[in-house]
Amino acid sequence: MTGLRRGEALGLGWRHLDLDKGTAVIRRTLVDIEDANGDAPVWSDPKTKSGNRKIELDAGTVAMLRALRAEQARERLMLGAGYTDHDLVLCWPDGRPYHPERVSRVFGDRSRRHAMPAIRLHDLRHTWATLALEAGVHPKVVQEQLGHANISITMDIYSHVSPAVQSDAAERVAALIGGAS
Repeated sequence: MTGLRRGEALGLGWRHLDLDKGTAVIRRTLVDIEDANGDAPVWSDPKTKSGNRKIELDAGTVAMLRALRAEQARERLMLGAGYTDHDLVLCWPDGRPYHPERVSRVFGDRSRRHAMPAIRLHDLRHTWATLALEAGVHPKVVQEQLGHANISITMDIYSHVSPAVQSDAAERVAALIGGAS
């Protein structure tokens, strides 16, 4: 529901969220897990300078995050010293980070199991952007939500937005020019 990249979502910490305001700040990405070092996360900066950003969260996502936080608190209490605290929003029940490649693999497996269309996890980002543009969200807002360096990147990637949107635009402009005919 945010258009985040996989690594941005996996790198999101609870300290990066303000659930009362419904915002998240993107400050790091999880790029790998060093298995030899006891599942040590390997962090990176966001892909671009504009990748460091604040995004708005919808009410449903905020509610889901509140429930997840409560569930993690229960798991932490049950595990005690066995909980590894990386402050991660998305993690194993014991606090360890998910391996990014595993998340993609599990997404593909579950999509096939539920007879969903064959798409990559990253395609959810594209779906979010396409739906946002089709819903009339201003391209500048989409650019900022996705963390693209400039609007031309957003428009080059998503200029294919459905013919229905283009048709709607043509009708709207014609109505403005033609007035009440």
